[in-house]
Amino acid sequence: MTDPTTYKKYTDRVPEIISRYGGKVLARGGRFQIMAGPENFQRYVVIEFPTFEQGVACFESPEYQEASVFRKAGGVVETVIVEGAGN
Repeated sequence: MTDPTTYKKYTDRVPEIISRYGGKVLARGGRFQIMAGPENFQRYVVIEFPTFEQGVACFESPEYQEASVFRKAGGVVETVIVEGAGN
């Protein structure tokens, strides 16, 4: 996170957007241990959506794109959508 004040403008908006698309936060922040791979992040968020398509739609939505301006200005973030094992 490079600018916590700006990044907070993003985090204040996103929970409602995620909820609108059926998303549920499973893990946010907290303890973690990197077992292998790059060690260049400070926190993570795991969000579950009912379908892969709903996850993509959420992050491509106009309201999320508007909020993501603050994310991009406030920190470096990598977002990945992965289809669940049961699908």
